[in-house]
Amino acid sequence: MEEEAVGLGHGDEILWKSNIPPLLLLLIPILFSTIFILRSHLKKKNKPTFPLPPGPWKLPIIGNIHQLAAFSAGVPIHRRFADLAEQYGPIMHLKLGETSNVIISSPESAREFLRTHDQNFAARPYLPSADIIFYGSKDIAFCSEGDYWRQMRKILTMELLTDKRVKSFRPILEAEASKLMNLIGSEPAGGVVNLSRLLVSVGNAMTSRTAFGKIRGLEGSFLPVIHRILQALGGFSVGDIFPSNRLLRLISGTERHLKKLHQEADVILQGIIDEHVSRRTVATGGEEEEDLVDVLLACTDNHLEVKAVILDIFLAGGDTSPVTVEWAMSELMKNPEKMNKVQREVREMFDKRGKVVDDACFNELHYLKSVVKETFRLHPPVPLSIPREGRETVVINGCQIPAKTRIIVNSWAIGRNSSHWTQPDQFIPERFLNSSIDYKGNDFQLIPFGAGRRMCPGMNYGIFVVYLLLANLLYHFDWKLPNQIKPQDLDMSEDSGGTVPRKNNLYLNSIPYHAP
Repeated sequence: MEEEAVGLGHGDEILWKSNIPPLLLLLIPILFSTIFILRSHLKKKNKPTFPLPPGPWKLPIIGNIHQLAAFSAGVPIHRRFADLAEQYGPIMHLKLGETSNVIISSPESAREFLRTHDQNFAARPYLPSADIIFYGSKDIAFCSEGDYWRQMRKILTMELLTDKRVKSFRPILEAEASKLMNLIGSEPAGGVVNLSRLLVSVGNAMTSRTAFGKIRGLEGSFLPVIHRILQALGGFSVGDIFPSNRLLRLISGTERHLKKLHQEADVILQGIIDEHVSRRTVATGGEEEEDLVDVLLACTDNHLEVKAVILDIFLAGGDTSPVTVEWAMSELMKNPEKMNKVQREVREMFDKRGKVVDDACFNELHYLKSVVKETFRLHPPVPLSIPREGRETVVINGCQIPAKTRIIVNSWAIGRNSSHWTQPDQFIPERFLNSSIDYKGNDFQLIPFGAGRRMCPGMNYGIFVVYLLLANLLYHFDWKLPNQIKPQDLDMSEDSGGTVPRKNNLYLNSIPYHAP
């Protein structure tokens, strides 16, 4: 069969002249296309694929943002996620902007992600908001897994927040708790106190003294900045769900706002570091007690790293423990028989010890421990975990979790999972009296501090503060609801944000307790 090619003079375009029948020329590409399709189909049959986790339908560009916004105004995001999970299951896929997210809402699924596949999901996604606030994510909470994260976590767990170090802060923490009791006691008997505000104040004072030591004059300007940072980081910012689109961050104003907050905090933090460096230079015998900044400066010369970790400590420590105590007192006021029971236990213990609230006895206060666990179950201080990110594609429970997917654990939904808890919405501390379930990351029914490699390293400090404040409040005062409010009518609405305090402050009448 003879062929010849004839050039037509139009650049590189060539017309092939052939003796092959025209019909066969048409069938050849169809034949090859059919073969390619069949081979691809056979490959797929030999290599099974798995679907993404179930989830609601998605719109182009925004994904599932419209379903979240469609809920009634003011409903916290962890409740919105829990409502969707009731329909789509405990491993649920959501597309938020350009990010792919999987929401975990049951103990079994949490165990799969945080223990079985913990190493794969130990990384953090790129979050522009955290990158701006935390000096390029040099803190421990938002930095991605790697050598730097391992180094900083080692400093925290072996130097900064060990049991020994927390115990060394005991005099400071007890002094601040005593100041709070004196302040409440200075009110006329039966006077109304804003317990929510007082708890936030003492929590910040405790964190300030353990972090900054004896420095004065900076805390007053620093704490309002911390509060505004908490508000800015709570929920889902435009920049974090469209991380590749800086123009959108600029148009929305989020980047400008975050940079302003960062600059305000940086000026204060640099002043604190300069003061500590100067103090260390002139120190002669090391007679002053070390605070957390001293420990950090002894471990690293990089001031950016020190400032990032200080921000972590304040954002995590200054708010979470007071919020837990606030909710514990709220639940006890709503359940007077539980209040009577725990106060009786606390007072019997400390009346024998000379009316001094001593942390050495906390382990013996079994009902108080159950009250704290039940509070963590119903009101985890951080209901949604900081997102993790998968490094590799894995299959979990028959669902494909692609690499780079963000994993968010809804510990609020897990604590109210009806498959694991009877009467899940009721405050029943007795459920823990004969139970080995604890909050230390081994029992996935109760994970207020998370679990696995990314578990909160400040758990020991936070627990100590909760027990110290709650035991003091229960021992030193009887409490009543003001304005003849009945216990069943006490408003228990939640606020929104990274941490979830009460929506409305808790006002109570305080009556000093006089031991017999």
